[in-house]
Amino acid sequence: MRQKINNLLKQVSLKVLAVTFFFIIALVLFAYIADEIVLENNSAFDLRVMNYVHMHETLQLVQIMKWVTFFGSSQFLLPAYILLIIFYVIKKNTAYAIDIAIISISSTAIMFLLKNIFKRHRPPMPIVKTIVGYSFPSGHSLSSFIFCSILVYLIFQSSLTKTLKYIISFLLLLFALTIGVSRIVLNVHFASDVIAGFCLGFVLVILAFNIMRRIRREHPATTDTRLS
Repeated sequence: MRQKINNLLKQVSLKVLAVTFFFIIALVLFAYIADEIVLENNSAFDLRVMNYVHMHETLQLVQIMKWVTFFGSSQFLLPAYILLIIFYVIKKNTAYAIDIAIISISSTAIMFLLKNIFKRHRPPMPIVKTIVGYSFPSGHSLSSFIFCSILVYLIFQSSLTKTLKYIISFLLLLFALTIGVSRIVLNVHFASDVIAGFCLGFVLVILAFNIMRRIRREHPATTDTRLS
């Protein structure tokens, strides 16, 4: 029995263990926020973050965050996804195009489904007055994380140097994080909405990539250039 366990551990890479660990953490954290903060209406954490942000925000910071938050909106992401899909269609890599479309559409559908399940109202007195819809989870956080994660994957499939790949990937994920922060600064989301959005985004990305990998194994003749 011990020998079987040792053989199994040898087959499982450190990378897989790390991804699995963070997947579980993200899933548990999302569930905790949904239950303890949203459903139980426990606003202590959100109020502390909100007060801290309001104490340190400036007019310049607000203006920067208004610019940053645009990149997590559908006005930016929809054209960006369309251009990305068209690019791979032109490159005759329809597998990439299909995978990107499936991930973007399915994640958006799940986001709106959860918003309508929890029906959490947004913070009072938002700086951006045109915001509508429910608050939990943050769509900007979820969508920007997924979009940047797709770009990170595509970058790692490119011919760039390993150092440059890591630098660009870090900057992309940092930018996604900044988009999430912008939602708190602009008072259109609670901090827990943003954290939950990132957690859900991570979970959906891992699930999507693993589903695509399984499809590749089952249909290798038609998925040799899949996104996973």
